[in-house]
Amino acid sequence: MSTTEKLTNEEQALLKKMVSGEISLRKIEDFLGKDDSAKLRRAFLESKRDVSLDHVGTYTFDVESVGKKNIENMIGAVQLPLGVAGEIPINGDYAKGVYYLPLATTEGALVASVNRGCSIMAKSGGVSVRVFKNMMTRAPVFKFDNLDDTKKFYDWISLPETFDKLKATADATTRFGELLEIVPFVSGNNIHLRIGFDTKDAMGMNMITIASEAITKAIAEETGVECLSLSGNMCTDKKPSAINAILGRGKTVIAEARLNASFVRETLKCTPESMFDVNYRKNFLGSMRAGSLGFNAHAANIVAAIFLACGQDPAHVVEGSLCVTEMDLDADGNLVCSVTMLAVEVGTVGGGTSIATQQECLKMLGVAGAGKIPGENALALSEIVAAAVLAGEISLVAAQAAGHLARAHAQLGR
Repeated sequence: MSTTEKLTNEEQALLKKMVSGEISLRKIEDFLGKDDSAKLRRAFLESKRDVSLDHVGTYTFDVESVGKKNIENMIGAVQLPLGVAGEIPINGDYAKGVYYLPLATTEGALVASVNRGCSIMAKSGGVSVRVFKNMMTRAPVFKFDNLDDTKKFYDWISLPETFDKLKATADATTRFGELLEIVPFVSGNNIHLRIGFDTKDAMGMNMITIASEAITKAIAEETGVECLSLSGNMCTDKKPSAINAILGRGKTVIAEARLNASFVRETLKCTPESMFDVNYRKNFLGSMRAGSLGFNAHAANIVAAIFLACGQDPAHVVEGSLCVTEMDLDADGNLVCSVTMLAVEVGTVGGGTSIATQQECLKMLGVAGAGKIPGENALALSEIVAAAVLAGEISLVAAQAAGHLARAHAQLGR
């Protein structure tokens, strides 16, 4: 049965007005609640495009909540298969224990690959993870008339007392966020301020955008210099950039595992030496020759899957791909593997984390909502993401070292 056939007489009358253009898709919520509005939009599209949207119209999350915070012009939901990999023992400063990793993907072989990586790390004693930096950034840009004004502003913004004033302004806009630094970057008569914040358990872009706007207004009041754009692209948000690869953004996290040589041969069907060789020639030489900012096998694959499962912003997979995968041999011939994740941008409150299915995945990991100590849940999630990426990297490099990549994809969905 089509959506159109399920409408009440009142909804049928509203649909006719939508089709005629009298009522827009956006304005239908002036007449109906969010759930019924979504149904009417589906009916409109079905009549316009001769399609059935019955599957799109099946969902379990709270439409009123999602419609207010997460989506506009809602028509329904798109479902993704959800798998689980693990168990994986993680020894982090914030993530401690044995974890099962929720991974949402449509790529056959991905979950199986991560699961295999988890298995070999579990046999070898687990994975150690540490967060080295924690700072989300926004970078407004200011334009000046001449070089003298540019230098005058640069000197003023670099004063410690200027930072103290702007910190008080920024911190007043948020209960949990904290301004950490303001770094000016000059280009001709333009200055970009890369402003760094600790956003605690939130990924924090909304938080720091509001705080950054307060900073720009305080600057205008103090100096008369107006902000040209609140985001001048030196943040850098949702784009590949050298500055994020060098300075980091969000959480900078490193995960490391030491794989027993005999386990590599038995479980991964290759040798530590062959994995070292593939990683060097693929992830280092190949990436360098290609001019890549990411020196890894497929970090974005795992970042995307765990982000979709856990309600993270999927556009931040771009920064998640800025990963360096290293493999080396120790004195006993074991394989030491690590991933340096330079920009893991995650949160456990806000955004998509409150949607029912995504929150269940966060609860599976034990990191849903705010931590008892503000920020500790988001930090734990960043460590889990890095551990998951390491599992995926180990498995894929091993598959290529053993010559099993094509066979695995043929067997598991490709």
